[in-house]
Amino acid sequence: MRRTASSRAAVSAAFLCAVMLAGCGQQAAPPAGTATNQGTATDPVTSTTTAAPQGPTPTSDSYGAPSPTGATTPPAAAWTTYTTADGQLTFDLPAAWSVRDPAGELPEGGGAFAEITNQAGKPLATLRTNMATGSTCTERHPYSVLDTQELPALTQNGLTPRYVFETRGNATDPGPANTPGAAYGIASGPAPTGDSACPIFHFFTWPPTAAMFGAFYNPANNETPGDPSLPYLEKAERYAGTAEYRDIKRMITSLRPAG
Repeated sequence: MRRTASSRAAVSAAFLCAVMLAGCGQQAAPPAGTATNQGTATDPVTSTTTAAPQGPTPTSDSYGAPSPTGATTPPAAAWTTYTTADGQLTFDLPAAWSVRDPAGELPEGGGAFAEITNQAGKPLATLRTNMATGSTCTERHPYSVLDTQELPALTQNGLTPRYVFETRGNATDPGPANTPGAAYGIASGPAPTGDSACPIFHFFTWPPTAAMFGAFYNPANNETPGDPSLPYLEKAERYAGTAEYRDIKRMITSLRPAG
């Protein structure tokens, strides 16, 4: 990303990539054992699970959309509920996924940290709170919004954040340098308009400062159908139609205050 030295340090190198741990390249699987709903790192996720529905469901599918008359839907996987170690936020996730919420890895000042991985140990999203943020829009690029949804449960001071899966760049413009060109997460800033947008900035207002829950799209982590040699942005578009992506969206959009 072509920025001044100060904005590069504040946003791109130390901010957009280092902070969004789940999407900035292949990461090692978490150590043996994963977090419970109390934020420890020794046991599998053990919070309350929802059993998969059995038998025909003629009126709706697992995401609430109407189904054709007489159609049946496959059983939904069991889901569980996770509460961050600081007791402030709760979200739902597939019971087969894992949460790592390590102690002692946050900067002084506290906050919550949770890294969500799939069955293979691939990171799919990261949640962090109590973050200092800042951004300067020094360049703009073509963009597309692959998916979006408002999140009223996270409204602060009259501002309702939104979930968004979006891209930067196209066939003639590669997008920002040194930053992946597709990401999903929660944003409080204004949605882009016109034919170009600033680099992706997925942070939302959460007391006392800001928070993030999402990741850059990474074909090494996000299971994507099709030829592996396809262009990155085409892979991102394909990923938006996968079951794994729908689970990620359901997980992120379930984020809410605990209690």
